[in-house]
Amino acid sequence: MIEKYKALYSKYEEIIVYLIVGVLNTIVSWASWFICAYTILDAHIVWQNVTLSVIQWVVGVLFGYPMNRKYVFKSKDPAIVREFFQFSGGRVSTWVLDAVMMVLLVNVIGINEAVSRILVAVLVVIANYVISKFFVFRKKEEKTEGSEA
Repeated sequence: MIEKYKALYSKYEEIIVYLIVGVLNTIVSWASWFICAYTILDAHIVWQNVTLSVIQWVVGVLFGYPMNRKYVFKSKDPAIVREFFQFSGGRVSTWVLDAVMMVLLVNVIGINEAVSRILVAVLVVIANYVISKFFVFRKKEEKTEGSEA
């Protein structure tokens, strides 16, 4: 039975680790929101609520990038700054996707906020994975001796 689990883990390791890192990232970014909201900022004041959202996003990116680089996608790319900005850009695009989809689902279509939040969260997780796998941490084709470039 253990061998069966090991084989499944081996087959789906990247996705499993991605989901674990995602849960940790959510905990860290939400914790930053709560710490700031209950110490230095007030979520009931509009500009401070926006500030809290930005802080939460920045903390999520700063935590998420090294975790995804090292544990999920196991990147060895020496261009860390370029890779970080690509990762951040991908997260900005899914942050916008999140906001637009929530407005569409809740305000335009009229779907319940909680249901919409869950649907959008799933969409954002999938989009972040696709962006990270195929655009940020994509594996470079290694040239073998004698192959054409």
